[in-house]
Amino acid sequence: MDAKSVNLSKEFVDKISPGSKKLKLPINGVKKIIAISSAKGGVGKSTIAVNLAIALKKLNYKVGILDADIYGPSLPQMLGISDKPKSEDGKNLIPISKYGLQCMSIGFMVNQDTAMIWRGPMVISAIKTFTTNVLWDNLDYLVIDLPPGTGDALLTFSQEIQIDGAVVISTPQEVALLDANRGIKMFQKTNVNILGIIENMSSFTSDDGKEHFIFGESGAQKMSKNLNIDLLGTIPIEIGLREGADKGEPYMEFVNDSPTSNKILGICLLYTSPSPRDS
Repeated sequence: MDAKSVNLSKEFVDKISPGSKKLKLPINGVKKIIAISSAKGGVGKSTIAVNLAIALKKLNYKVGILDADIYGPSLPQMLGISDKPKSEDGKNLIPISKYGLQCMSIGFMVNQDTAMIWRGPMVISAIKTFTTNVLWDNLDYLVIDLPPGTGDALLTFSQEIQIDGAVVISTPQEVALLDANRGIKMFQKTNVNILGIIENMSSFTSDDGKEHFIFGESGAQKMSKNLNIDLLGTIPIEIGLREGADKGEPYMEFVNDSPTSNKILGICLLYTSPSPRDS
């Protein structure tokens, strides 16, 4: 028997693909929602999300961060939080305050080494708790650190929450860019505004001043041009970013004037206006 290729018809793909017909709802206590996505793990998405949140705070905005990675929450480690959120009415959670951010994560409610062996419905239930039962206090921006991939959690946010803009994180590596492209397509399918792409780990500068392109060169720049999406910036391999995440001391909180901190701050300035709290 001759081998035959199997292809899904466009009609079938359209039928099973996520749409955007549902009414998207805001999150109480939040003016604008910025979603940080990668569609692939290991590209530094959570590290960038935390440091973008700190940068927004430095621009005098009131900022919160929601760690929506149910299976691999990293906010407790990256912000050095071991407390559990409180609830005055047994229903609504009060965000934990750290470094001037309002913070929430499933990691605050389970032991650090607990494996979250949850199926889709339980994940969606947890997400809906975080979007409807957290008492965010008059935030200008809520930064949501989305889980990698394009599964149930990401779809729930994209289809049901009124996201003001998504930022896609990728390394220059071709494999990472392929997944980032899939994530972009999903946002487009669900009518989520894409603010742009950040190329993380773009290069490494050795002690002799030479720049090394370990994961390839200008991959995100080429992809942004092909997809007609803004390249918000490139962030080099910076040991301070890694050390800060490991210690629970975010790089942007403690470094005020370096090439990397200025790049992160500059990215935030691209999609923000002067803070009303400046006056």
